[in-house]
Amino acid sequence: MSEEKSTVPAWEQRFRAARVSLPDWAEDAPDRALYVSNATGTYEVYAWDRATGSHRRVTDRPNGTTDAELSPDGAWVWWFDDHDGDEFGVWRRQPFAGGPDEEAVPGLAASYSAGLALGRDGTVVVGRSTDEDGTTLHLRRPGAAEPVEIYRHEEYGGVGDLSHDATLLAVDHTEHGDAMHSAIRVVRLTGDGIETVAELDEVTGRDEPRGVACLGFAPVEGDTRLLVAHQRTGRWEPMIWDVATGAETALPLRDEQGRELPGDVSAQWRPDAGALLVEHEYEARSELFTYDLADGRLTRLETPRGTVGGATARPDGTVEYLWSSAAEPSAVRSTAGAVVLRAPGPVPPGSVPVEDVWVDGPGGRVHALVQRPRTGGPGPYPTVFEVHGGPTHHDSDSFAAGPAAWLDHGFAVVRVNYRGSTGYGQAWTDALHERVGLIELEDIAAVREWAVSSGLADPRRLVLTGGSWGGYLTLLGLGVQPDSWSLGVAAVPVADYHTAYADEMEALKSLDRTLFGGTPEEVPERFTASSPLSYVEQVRVPVYISAGVNDPRCPIQQIENYVERLEQLDKPHEVYRYDAGHGSLVVEERIRQLRLEIDFVRRHLGVPDGGTGAAG
Repeated sequence: MSEEKSTVPAWEQRFRAARVSLPDWAEDAPDRALYVSNATGTYEVYAWDRATGSHRRVTDRPNGTTDAELSPDGAWVWWFDDHDGDEFGVWRRQPFAGGPDEEAVPGLAASYSAGLALGRDGTVVVGRSTDEDGTTLHLRRPGAAEPVEIYRHEEYGGVGDLSHDATLLAVDHTEHGDAMHSAIRVVRLTGDGIETVAELDEVTGRDEPRGVACLGFAPVEGDTRLLVAHQRTGRWEPMIWDVATGAETALPLRDEQGRELPGDVSAQWRPDAGALLVEHEYEARSELFTYDLADGRLTRLETPRGTVGGATARPDGTVEYLWSSAAEPSAVRSTAGAVVLRAPGPVPPGSVPVEDVWVDGPGGRVHALVQRPRTGGPGPYPTVFEVHGGPTHHDSDSFAAGPAAWLDHGFAVVRVNYRGSTGYGQAWTDALHERVGLIELEDIAAVREWAVSSGLADPRRLVLTGGSWGGYLTLLGLGVQPDSWSLGVAAVPVADYHTAYADEMEALKSLDRTLFGGTPEEVPERFTASSPLSYVEQVRVPVYISAGVNDPRCPIQQIENYVERLEQLDKPHEVYRYDAGHGSLVVEERIRQLRLEIDFVRRHLGVPDGGTGAAG
């Protein structure tokens, strides 16, 4: 064991250990790939020439870079250039082998990104979102000096996919005003304009709206089949839609025993378009299958129990996937049996497996993931309820350095997939309406009651914490459930919903209008009932808040409003502001933030430091 490893706490080792994302490869040059890694201490984009084994850092910015795409021929790396994490910027590109960056599409002003599509013939479609213009799509044909606008709507939408021959474009949109259930329009690119070919709208005029989403055109010249995700059966599952004929092909996905896959199902084309790679997500875990379109056979691909964080089918028939579990760190693996890509340096220490707990809640059974510290006896333990963001997201059996750090310090960790979470069917996700925030807190309260009554959690040492939507629920919970929690730790939260709506990026305004059933001017009572600021007088425990000063999702002013009210009421609180957006891509900054949170909790709960020891 090295000198450094013997003195650095395990939780810090997990953060500092290098990580890699699932590589994305060029359609016509599969040996050329991109991935994101924190190998230098900041998350940046890397180019990987698989034929030579060479790796090259493409971007190098103080606050990091994560959004990038390869041109189909593998000649160019496109990356999104924002300012210090504010998500507002322009696309730039750089030769795959290295060289100076250039503005990829001159003539387009900075905006929030609403997607990008790169055609094999040089066609480019750029999606933009701004407060002034809503969503706009811009087409640049090969050889054209500037792009032309081909789509505009005040509601949020974006680029779906270009067909293999770059003649058709799928647009995901919410023109009907329901941001949780999108529709698809397919248009033909004609010169510098478009003409509508087909529409797929499961929302307009329906009592129970069902969403559809573009998964991609078949990767074959002249093929007009579009792979689509739909919710017709009350969950996400794929179908094939031939946009030229209108024919829809359902995919009866049943395993070798003839059983229908429960949970949500997604898919992507295999390179020959004769089969699909199916991704199945159920009860916080995931698995992979191949679906043969000729005979309808579904074949399971062997992956360990845990979570597949992404997968891709290679031209040689293998599947590469990013896998981890709560106990084991992530790596890019292959169905051929090898680890395809592992970050340089030491593998981070593992952590504690999760236990599945199901609790009866007011809206149905609630799934929680529970982890107990390795030391500290049988309990009850000081317990951290770490609430996930989204809200249309979920916690999974996957590796996460944050929960592992709390475990190292002697805390139990409980994560709740409340109503609004994905992976449990459409009804569970769509339950989050109008009583926003309050519904999720009811489910968290049910799991809290179980945690205390079962002997897991010490009711005098219960910490409610989370980031983004989880930070919002933390502040709301401290006011709505003041007797339930000992402390609150909120990162980049919504704190004052009226001001947050006024200042946030347009895509989130669209989501909020859907969740609340209108704007703050139209339904002010709903926004007030769901705003943490409305309950700040009832907060009885110390509060810790961290915020990015450039955050476009949970903007800083609405947090300052909440903090100012805490100060006026003389409520104990601490605030940490940092120069980034909705979270940081700098490893040392992430460690600094968590160190401050742990110190805050330990001081106020009187918990001894259990996390200074080295990893085993």
